[in-house]
Amino acid sequence: MATRTRMNVYFSPDLLKQVEALALRRNVSKSAVIEAAVASFLSGDTSERLEAAMSRRMDKLGRQFDMLDEDVAILGETLSLFVQFWLTMTPPLPDSAKQSARVKGNERFVGFMQTLGKRLATGDRFLKEVSREIPHGLHLEEGD
Repeated sequence: MATRTRMNVYFSPDLLKQVEALALRRNVSKSAVIEAAVASFLSGDTSERLEAAMSRRMDKLGRQFDMLDEDVAILGETLSLFVQFWLTMTPPLPDSAKQSARVKGNERFVGFMQTLGKRLATGDRFLKEVSREIPHGLHLEEGD
């Protein structure tokens, strides 16, 4: 059995409660919990593992950011093409038809918002469908 040297330390009440709870759960002494924590803290190996884990997490976040950037670009292009098409193809309405068009437009917008809400609730996403249907690197020419 290794010899041990006694040391008196002071902890905040909250930290001591956490140490006691962990010792109870693991069925070990409070000294064993504290000794393991200090050994882990002093181990250079632990900092290297932590650095590697942080590096992997940062890489993952970078890839997610790149995907988000691509999704925003797709949305911007989609919206601009829609607006261009709509402005090109929609003739102006005579004043006598504008009120009924507003009413119909509001009804359609409510239906659109309900459909959007359902898609968001189920997790269906247009951009996921687009990325599954169109291989990356495939560029369609205008008018295709």
